[in-house]
Amino acid sequence: MITIALPKGRIAEQTLEKFEKAFGEKFVFEDRKLILQKAGFTFLNVRNQDVPTYVMYGAADLGVVGLDVLEEKEYDLITLLDLKIGQCKVAIGLKAGDTIDWNRSSIKVATKHTTIAKKFFESKAMAVELVKLYGSIELAPLVGLADCIVDIVETGETMKQNGLVVGDTIMESSVQLICNKNSYYSKKAEILNIKEKIERT
Repeated sequence: MITIALPKGRIAEQTLEKFEKAFGEKFVFEDRKLILQKAGFTFLNVRNQDVPTYVMYGAADLGVVGLDVLEEKEYDLITLLDLKIGQCKVAIGLKAGDTIDWNRSSIKVATKHTTIAKKFFESKAMAVELVKLYGSIELAPLVGLADCIVDIVETGETMKQNGLVVGDTIMESSVQLICNKNSYYSKKAEILNIKEKIERT
């Protein structure tokens, strides 16, 4: 039995569609159920941010999660496959008319992607003060809480509607199939079979 942690919502549905095509089975979570067992698989329905944690600690053999979440967590996991879904980028957001003065010694950044933001600004030789927010992040530059934000951007429309412009792209992200290291060695044939079947869909 292979256990796979899926993020709740649209990505879970798109991933299950890939499994349906690959294995010729119908995989659907019943209303509000968190576990789906079928055809030798156990699927877990968890929060996006928690997927790498379930895989890291062996509660799941495989997981499906955005590259941005993986970069943020910095866990020692195996990335098996880019599923080519959930494409987006992590980018800087600025108040319209503002620019970043890269000659400044420090900057204040509001984000929930603290690891990614810290690495990026430090690579530019800029000290960074991080303000961790979980929602309505676009407000931060508008009310003087931060100089800029670092956030996920799909179309840039949310930033635009809130008086921000999309600045530098820090990284491109898409959904990855990840694997626990111990599972990879103990269930290698099964896991590679799953990878190959999904690759062919």
